[in-house]
Amino acid sequence: MKQLVQSSRTGEMDLLDTPVPVAQAGMVVVRNAASLVSAGTERALVDFAKKNLLQKARSRPDLVAQVKEKIQRDGVLTTLETVQTRLDTPMALGYSSAGVVIDVGAGVSEFAMGDRVACAGFGYAVHAEAVTVPVNLVTKLPESVSFEDAAFTTLGAIALQGIRQATPQLGDNVAVIGLGLLGQLTVQLLQANGCRVFGIDLDPARVALAHALGATATAGRQEAAVAGSHFTNGHGFDIVLITADTRSNDPLLLAGELARDKGVVVAVGAVGMEVPRKAYYMKELDLRLS
Repeated sequence: MKQLVQSSRTGEMDLLDTPVPVAQAGMVVVRNAASLVSAGTERALVDFAKKNLLQKARSRPDLVAQVKEKIQRDGVLTTLETVQTRLDTPMALGYSSAGVVIDVGAGVSEFAMGDRVACAGFGYAVHAEAVTVPVNLVTKLPESVSFEDAAFTTLGAIALQGIRQATPQLGDNVAVIGLGLLGQLTVQLLQANGCRVFGIDLDPARVALAHALGATATAGRQEAAVAGSHFTNGHGFDIVLITADTRSNDPLLLAGELARDKGVVVAVGAVGMEVPRKAYYMKELDLRLS
């Protein structure tokens, strides 16, 4: 079968011929009909892999710390071998797909061959013709749902969990900072939940899409503060969901400016997390991570 992989050393992509996986206990094998490309997560992985070793170390100090700990525990040579092996091992990309069950492992009673399913999980629901996935990361599909739509299931679940963390109420004013794929799904789920939704992004095309989906949206940071105040009649937002993908701390700063007193801020996307204590303290904001 064909499988898309990436070199952790160079970032280069390759389409490999690999054996069809065998169903292990508690797992199912699914022949993929569609898999989702997560532009933010997968682009970040590709960009990281393309860096040289020094750049990798600078961008991921957490990994450097792990290497130091391993050197102290196992020695330099063993650690070097481990690092080189990891860099030389192709990495499968993707974490959300949909298809048909073609094999079931021992102990699996929830699924049978021929079931239409959606799959989740990094390292499981990858870009490949067939994948093996634990049953807790698989769900059956209604006949009315296409494989293409079902491939969005995992990302939709991420968006939904962020909303659940915020515990929105009917009629709440909610700002969504970052209108990429995750943000657009969040906008639609919030509207289905009966919220008044205001989207913010620097990209006019993303803003236009949010408008088309029924949200009020604006481009630009300064415009967001003014338009957001007008949208809430000067009261501020009950909830601010951050679905941006940036190392910058600005989304967290903006969220603090937009939220009302005792409002809720939920960081769903990977953003800078240096909390501006004074702003969050003075408003008694509730900061949650998802």
